[in-house]
Amino acid sequence: MTTVASSTGAPAAATGGSALSGLNADFDMFLKLLTSQMQNQDPLDPMDTSEYTQQLVQYSQVEQSIKQTETLQQILSAMGSSDLVQASSLLGREVEFDSATAALSDSAPASWSWSASRNVASVAATVKDANGRVVATGQLQPGSSGRFDWDGMRANGSLAPAGSYTLELSGADANGSSVPITVRGTGTVRDVHMIEGTVTLNVNGAEVPADRLLRIGG
Repeated sequence: MTTVASSTGAPAAATGGSALSGLNADFDMFLKLLTSQMQNQDPLDPMDTSEYTQQLVQYSQVEQSIKQTETLQQILSAMGSSDLVQASSLLGREVEFDSATAALSDSAPASWSWSASRNVASVAATVKDANGRVVATGQLQPGSSGRFDWDGMRANGSLAPAGSYTLELSGADANGSSVPITVRGTGTVRDVHMIEGTVTLNVNGAEVPADRLLRIGG
C-alpha cells in the first residue's frame, strides 16, 4: 500500500501522550522521595515545617500538571474524532495531493496532474515502481498543464501489479530549454481513517494524510 508522508511531523496526540507519561514518572518519583524522607527523618531533628510545606506545594503543582495534560489529551482526542467526521464528506470525491507517487489498483489507473512554469513543446514521462525501476516511458501532450492516467501497461507489454508508482516528467520549450514541471497525485477517496492521530485518506490504495491535499473535486 502506498503511503504519502505527512508534512506536519509527529501528531499532537502522540506528543501529549509522551508528556503525560513523563509527568506521571516524575510524579511517582516525587512521592517515593517524599515518603522516604518522611520515614527516615530524625525524630530528634524533624523536617522543618516550611520545607515540608514547600514540598507539598511542589506535589500539588505536579498533580495539577498531570490533570491539565490529561484534559488536553481528551480535547485533542475529541478534535481528532471531529476531523474524521468532517473528512468523511470526501468519500467518493476526486482529490489532488502533494506527491508524485500515486497508486495503481486493479480497478483504477495510477493518475497524476502536472503543471509547467511556462508552455512546453515536449513532455517526456517516466514511470518508476517502488524500487526505483523504470516500468514505462512515453510522451505526453505538450502545453502548460495536463493529466496522465497510467493503466499499468509496462514497456514490455505486460501489466504491472497493483502498488505505488512515481511519475517523473521532463519538459522542454520550443528552443529545447528545460522547463520545470510540478507533478501531483490524483484519485478517488475510497476510505477515511486515523493513523497515529492524523486523518488519512485512502486514495485508490494510496494512504494520503489530509494535510497533503491540494484540491478537492466534485
